[in-house]
Amino acid sequence: MKELSFPFDSKDIFRRRLALRKQLLSDGTSRIKKRIAVLGGSTTDHVIATLELFLLNFGIEPEFYQSDYNKYYEDAIFGNPKLDAFAPDIIYIHTTYRNITKLPSGPSVSPEQIEININEQFAYFRQVWESLKLKFNCPVIQNNFELPLFRHTGNYDCWGHTGHSAFIERLNVMFSNYARSANDLFINDINYLSAVCGLTNWHDTELWYLYKYAMSTAVIPDLAYSIACIIKSLYGKNHKVIDLDLDNTLWGGVIGDDGQNGIEIGSETAVGQSFTDFQTFIKDYKEYGVLLAICSKNDEENAILGLEHPSSVLKKTDFVSIKANWESKDRNIIESSQELNLGLDSFVFIDDNPAECAIVEGQLPMVQTINSNHVNETMYQLTRGGYFEVTTVSEDDIHRSEMYTANAQRIAQQKSFDSYEEYLLSLEMNAVICSFKQIYIQRITQLTNKSNQFNLTTRRYTENEIQDISQSSDYICLCGRLFDKFGDNGIVSVVIGRIVNHTLHIELWLMSCRVLKRDMELAMLDELVRHAREKDIKTIIGYYYKTPKNNMVAELYGTLGFEADMKSENGDSVWHLDIEDYKNKNKVIKILEGEQG
Repeated sequence: MKELSFPFDSKDIFRRRLALRKQLLSDGTSRIKKRIAVLGGSTTDHVIATLELFLLNFGIEPEFYQSDYNKYYEDAIFGNPKLDAFAPDIIYIHTTYRNITKLPSGPSVSPEQIEININEQFAYFRQVWESLKLKFNCPVIQNNFELPLFRHTGNYDCWGHTGHSAFIERLNVMFSNYARSANDLFINDINYLSAVCGLTNWHDTELWYLYKYAMSTAVIPDLAYSIACIIKSLYGKNHKVIDLDLDNTLWGGVIGDDGQNGIEIGSETAVGQSFTDFQTFIKDYKEYGVLLAICSKNDEENAILGLEHPSSVLKKTDFVSIKANWESKDRNIIESSQELNLGLDSFVFIDDNPAECAIVEGQLPMVQTINSNHVNETMYQLTRGGYFEVTTVSEDDIHRSEMYTANAQRIAQQKSFDSYEEYLLSLEMNAVICSFKQIYIQRITQLTNKSNQFNLTTRRYTENEIQDISQSSDYICLCGRLFDKFGDNGIVSVVIGRIVNHTLHIELWLMSCRVLKRDMELAMLDELVRHAREKDIKTIIGYYYKTPKNNMVAELYGTLGFEADMKSENGDSVWHLDIEDYKNKNKVIKILEGEQG
């Protein structure tokens, strides 16, 4: 819904909240359902109401628990039967600087006492996080702290040992340091958000005195959107591709008319410097696993010529797909989507031409479009839009672009073989299939929340849940890493099976879309059967739960030799495989000896 995409109109959202909610709930979208506990240090009614809209728009249908006013600490430490029964999937702690109780009281407070105060204040919040983790073992989102609007000592407040701003900034750093070492604690950066909105807009003292809202209602949508971006990232709802126009988007001028020497890029002009900054900004996304693509009305040779400009930060090798032709841009985006095996809702399209953006919006409403009027505006919208919100960074993220580029080489090679099996053998594939190792836990968690197409049950797990399951004797957990002559694909498949007597129930089976049709599923099943036999399991039960995106695996169990036990009208199904006489099915992937779990 465009009204809920950044930049949005906060007043319009408040005015039309009920109508927007009704429209979202009746649009037929299939959404994942999540229970979200909001533990507030101030009034949170409007925050929750607005957060619900953004989550619905991101494909998440929330159910909320709301603590009583300023009872976040009591709920966390002493428990609450209603919260316990609610069993949250996510907890959001809505605190602000008004919940800091240890701020220095005046210039007579010694530096030693300040140290005691700040450590006690941090310990107070750490106690909240650790108690919630022990009870619920779910992700916790914690606000850091905005600066107060008023200060007694001017600039001294930010560096003097009794300064309130200095105390708050130090506390924010302590929060960040702790979050980096803790599983499933995520910081919602209201320090940045209040600065970008402006402290005079953020604070509304009258609203605080009257209703105990810790910020102006005008900025509540900004706050709610920021929280929603973290939550949708945790559940794999991020975009994955930045698809870019070229002329007057990546450089100034028109390469076909001006030639390589005539386009503006580099340090010689102000315009050129701005495009250099923009290209640098875009390339940094690639470092975090975002794929870059080109969608330009241009001759391909001119497009490549522009990327070969000596001052161009982005080169041809930075892009996993280049569509430079005279076809319509919506058609080119569809082709890129098919080649990359990614949904259209994975794409963010950036173009300086508003007409091109309007056409893509009209034809492909699931694609996020950004009309690039000025590079600074575009960078700001990418910053605030939260399309690529980072909650974890794995090794696979860092090398994702290389992996997709290697995949394009595999596809090109396929054309030279008459037999598909002959082609697969030519890839010289090797796999490591093992139990969940600590080094892989983060990537496994990421896959469970991002994989939608080859995912039979689409169950989502937190990092702590994966950790607990991996250490339980009640489960068989396997992950598969695939290598071939073009490179390392990383961890690409995950299976979680729960043991009940002599039966194994497959609760999760997924595979990355980039290794589809490579027989990795056969190798995973062979290893699953091997592990099952070692535990005296006689039967494997497989479950398929239909979603709008996983139709491709609806009959997977049947193709693997399972027998159907139940097929419901909604598309769900249950299958079984007796493994006593099972024979290995994988013929093209070599399982590396000594690497099995």
